[in-house]
Amino acid sequence: MEKFQDLEYIRPSFEETEKDIYAALKEFNEAADYETAKKALLKKQTISNGFRTMASIAHIRHDINMADPFYDEEIRYLNAVSPKIAVIMKEFNEALASSRFRKNFENEFGDQLFKLLDADIRTNSSEIIEERVEEAALVNEYSKIAASCKTDFRGEECNFYGLLKHMLSTDRNERKEALESWAALYESVSDQLDDVYARLCAVRRKIAVKLGFDSYIAFAYLSRHRFDYTPKDIERFRKAVASYFVPVAEKIHEKQRQRLGLDKLEYYDEQLFFPDGNSTPDKDTAGMIQAASIMYHELSAETGEFFDFMVKHDLFDLETKPNKRLGGYCSGLPKYKAPFIFSNFNKTSADTEVLTHEAGHAFESYIANRNQVLMEYTHSTSEINEIHSMSMEFFTEPWYPLFYPKGEGSRYVYEHLAESLANITYLVSVDEFQHKVFENDQPSAQELRKIWKNIEEKFMPWRSYGDNDFLNNGGFWMQKQHIFMYPFYYVDYALAMICALQFYLRMRKDRESAWNDYMKLCSLGGSLGYFDLLKEADLKNPFEEETIKEVANGVTEILKEMEQTL
Repeated sequence: MEKFQDLEYIRPSFEETEKDIYAALKEFNEAADYETAKKALLKKQTISNGFRTMASIAHIRHDINMADPFYDEEIRYLNAVSPKIAVIMKEFNEALASSRFRKNFENEFGDQLFKLLDADIRTNSSEIIEERVEEAALVNEYSKIAASCKTDFRGEECNFYGLLKHMLSTDRNERKEALESWAALYESVSDQLDDVYARLCAVRRKIAVKLGFDSYIAFAYLSRHRFDYTPKDIERFRKAVASYFVPVAEKIHEKQRQRLGLDKLEYYDEQLFFPDGNSTPDKDTAGMIQAASIMYHELSAETGEFFDFMVKHDLFDLETKPNKRLGGYCSGLPKYKAPFIFSNFNKTSADTEVLTHEAGHAFESYIANRNQVLMEYTHSTSEINEIHSMSMEFFTEPWYPLFYPKGEGSRYVYEHLAESLANITYLVSVDEFQHKVFENDQPSAQELRKIWKNIEEKFMPWRSYGDNDFLNNGGFWMQKQHIFMYPFYYVDYALAMICALQFYLRMRKDRESAWNDYMKLCSLGGSLGYFDLLKEADLKNPFEEETIKEVANGVTEILKEMEQTL
């Protein structure tokens, strides 16, 4: 494999892909024995991986520069043909699901494959190609609006990420001014974002109706392969978080208020843990990569090998640039069994989190791709995938000092744990917001703000925006890109955090045992269902109230111990 920037992009031909898949389908249907049928299935997988790899290259390069006309056109093309490819894949899935060799496939690969197939058959159809194309175009429109936003802040051109750095300043006036600029940027495009989201909700509802679902919520749960729990279970989970984590978060913020010497903690104070400033990496991008390399080589042989692969093939784009898409993610190049990490470094502790969180995703992808034969098993559902990433943040804790000036690395351990605990309440807030949106007829822009404001008061009762009318009236909801791009994803972070914190509690007692179970979870990919994967990793069910209570209490005690040494 070449370095990522040297990989040749060739537009994947729909006609050629269609012809090749149908040829593999013909071989599958005419197979005289199981081995021939399996060979045809793996042939289809190779074809699919080729298409997905080219699509991934295009999407990553487009995200790096959303003003690039070439890749902008490629994304329009891919958005138009991908739903058609999905319909052809559905034909192969239907043949596989009804195959006389189904028992043979189940014996070799387990029944999870057919649960996935049945869900994908139910949620894909030629009837919704037009809606899928429209949805993808709207998501791209949202990304472009957000990526194009910038403002002059104290003589510096800043996008949203650039302003976040100033919201960590030890100068409270600077923090407040940065928040005002940040909120003003969102308010300046709020009409556009309201319009895009209204159209997204409409087309998503239309998809659900066309496919015969009672609601978009039911469609979303099945399309996200949530086989083991229901919206009612998630509602109970949110209530348990309100019972056990909201009080914890309130105490964290009260301690923070006291440390900062403030009469009242405002939103622009929430991210600042210490009056002399948060822990801040003291290295440039190359230095961060070098520190991460030392960390992963010392963590385990497997992580060392993985990170060498990432560096050798330059599978990162980490720095903030003009017209670059917001956020960070881990993508993949399935043809090469290679992950890719995309981010926007802003010279804060968030940069360290990229090299632990997104690298956790990348590590699982690297390991599962080398342990699982089927592409369907190289990753799991989001609530499992986020365990890989969030747990890696905790497993790498002993190496945090590599990224920070002397003394700050150990203090970042506290910042990271406190933020992880407090953030759970926001994660479930986003989830409840999306449920409220799709449980009712399309809410107006003002109704959306009211919905968010009510949820915020329940899950984040300490939150204060001072005299900022836009945020006080509920405008904060639109800063979360998952609401636009990945509907119903966000609660997966909360479910995963309960499990990652279980690993954290275990590693403090028996690190080797915890790491071995983490490795097992990564190796299994998505070859089992949600609860079965938790069982294999010796993790307790996060839907059980006792689990949530135990985790909240256990980690709170650790936090109290840390506070004694601050």
